Amino acid sequence: MPFQSILFDDVPAPPDLETRAQPDCFPDLNLDQLVASVTRGRDEYRLAPFFHVPLHDLRLIEFRHEVFRDLEDPAIVELIGAFAGGMRTMRAAFAQVERLRYPLQKQRWYLEAARIYCDTVASLSSGLTASAATSSGLRAFGAYLRAYVSSEAFTRLRDDTTEVAARLAEVRYCLQIRGSRIRVTRYDEEPDYSAEVLEAFEKFKRGAPRDYRFTFSSGAEMNHVEAAVLDRVARLHPDAFAALAEFAMQHRAFIDPTIRTFDREIQFYVACREFVTRISATGVGFCYPELSDRSKSVHVRDAFDVVLADRLARDGGRVVTNDVDLAGPERILVVSGPNQGGKTTFARMVGQLHWLGSLGWPVPGAEARLFLFDRLYTHFEQEEDLENLSGRFEGDLRRIRAILDEATPDSLVVMNESFSGTTTDDALLIGRRIMDEIIRRDMLCVSVTFLDELSAIGEATVSMVSGVDPHDAARRTFKVVRRPADGRAYAWAIAEKYGLTYRDITARLAS
Repeated sequence: MPFQSILFDDVPAPPDLETRAQPDCFPDLNLDQLVASVTRGRDEYRLAPFFHVPLHDLRLIEFRHEVFRDLEDPAIVELIGAFAGGMRTMRAAFAQVERLRYPLQKQRWYLEAARIYCDTVASLSSGLTASAATSSGLRAFGAYLRAYVSSEAFTRLRDDTTEVAARLAEVRYCLQIRGSRIRVTRYDEEPDYSAEVLEAFEKFKRGAPRDYRFTFSSGAEMNHVEAAVLDRVARLHPDAFAALAEFAMQHRAFIDPTIRTFDREIQFYVACREFVTRISATGVGFCYPELSDRSKSVHVRDAFDVVLADRLARDGGRVVTNDVDLAGPERILVVSGPNQGGKTTFARMVGQLHWLGSLGWPVPGAEARLFLFDRLYTHFEQEEDLENLSGRFEGDLRRIRAILDEATPDSLVVMNESFSGTTTDDALLIGRRIMDEIIRRDMLCVSVTFLDELSAIGEATVSMVSGVDPHDAARRTFKVVRRPADGRAYAWAIAEKYGLTYRDITARLAS
């Protein structure tokens, strides 16, 4: 089957790719911030939609992994970079065509755009042929390019570009300037006396002479005088300029659609590699996850929140890593512990891991085994909306009801401090019923809660606790470890709410 896409292989891209809204889970998981960071400086490629479409095909995810591995080769990265630069220069030439007013100048810039395109495509074709690329994606595209470069359409475009440019390069003319009048005539092998004039006046030089030279404008736009001169030059050389006009007519829309698509899609990989390289420089790692659409076991070592890592990297810091494990009947991670201890960050990390894994990305961590979900839902605490007559508690209930109405056994739910706006008894009652429903459906879930009782519902739940320094209970380690809840999470929340922690009390005593 002929090459179609470096992102979707032979699978058609979703028909709503360009119009699909950002997934609802993105703000809660900070994935919107990740996309903004990764795509910064690449607005022309419109990469954000590619992050909104998780894959549900293991073969396609491996297809992307192969391309990512190829881009670990600096030579291939340089090759793709040169191609992207050439296509960018070509688009700049097209932009000039749109901005310019004079037809002859527009046609010449169109010819230049075609020349850049031909050189760029031919260079990439020869480069990929000689490269060490092993991915099925790049090898298939390389074969497509070789066939395209050898095609009659491309050969004619390249030959016509070369011929018309050569004919224009042969155009010679003379300008006779007298006062405000300019006369354009054919060049008739008139001698160039400039060297002789300079030599004759050299002996009269005394001291530093006044410089009468001036710099011509380097802007692409011509003024009316230049346009009038060009018009008369075209009259003197009608054949060359007729060939230019014919070229513009014959080669309208010369860019191959598949190459245009590749130019955009390959930036998804390039942007990711640059992001991963920058974050890895802080001492943390990324890996290619093993994904399964059957086993719901999850195993990750040294994982981290990529958005937090990105933020810390800009300040020279390094993120704390954590492990995740779900095996056998285990399905729900119940995370408790003191506030500001990294619980929400841990929950976000699990959601990010699965979403990035579904995109075919390398994921943050030393090793990872993940489940390929069908839908990812988040239920994070929200501020009460004063325009909504229902309270926060009712809003929480409506949102979790909507999630459970849509979710399937293959869905992943990330919950953070759900129902914290109600009484402990009510929160515990509702929390248990929701957990029971998630367990009944055999869904994967991460739940951050101050209700330690939810961590011991049954064999499906795993208790994770955010750690503190054993020598200073007020100092958070941001390590979330697997161990039974200690029953202090709610006490910590109350103490912090009313300023009754050890640090708060000692600070008041000292003052």
